[in-house]
Amino acid sequence: MMKTYSVKQSDIVRETHVIDAADKILGRVATEISKLLMGKHKPMFSRNGDVGDCVTVINATKIKVTGKKPVQKLYYWHSNYPGGFRNVSYAKLMEQHPERIITFAVDGMLPHNHLHDKMMKRLKVFAGPDQVQAAVTTPVVVKKGLKKAEVKHVAIKEAKDRKQGKR
Repeated sequence: MMKTYSVKQSDIVRETHVIDAADKILGRVATEISKLLMGKHKPMFSRNGDVGDCVTVINATKIKVTGKKPVQKLYYWHSNYPGGFRNVSYAKLMEQHPERIITFAVDGMLPHNHLHDKMMKRLKVFAGPDQVQAAVTTPVVVKKGLKKAEVKHVAIKEAKDRKQGKR
C-alpha cells in the first residue's frame, strides 16, 4: 500500500532564478515565471503548499508583445472607492513603470488563493540590466566560508537529512 506524501516546510529548498526578458514575448515569459513561482517544475509540487522558487526578472524595458497590443492593450484596476476605476495603456505603462507590465501578467496567471500573495512576494522585476547585482537574493541556508554553489549543495543535503530523520 502506498502512502500519500505531504510536503513539509523543512523539505522545501528554494532556488533563485534570474530571467533575462530582453527580446522575449510577454506571455511566454510570464507563464515560465508563474510555473517557477508555483513550483510546478519540482517533483514535490502540491497545489495547497508553497513549494515554489524565487524569480528575478531583468531587462523589463526590452520585453516584446505581438500584433497591435502596444497600441490597443489597456490595463484596468479599481481603487474600491466610488469613481475609482482606472486604466492605462501599454505604451504609457512601458514608459513610466515597465516592471509593472510583467508583474500584471504573472499576477493574472497565478492561482488566486491564500498562497497568491506569498508567491508574488518572491517575484522581483527590474527595468534594466544594471540592477543584476541587487537582483540576486541571499540563499536560503547561509554558512560562513561557503561559496554559492556549496551553499546550494549544503541546503539540499540538509533537506535530505531532515527527511531521513538524521537531524
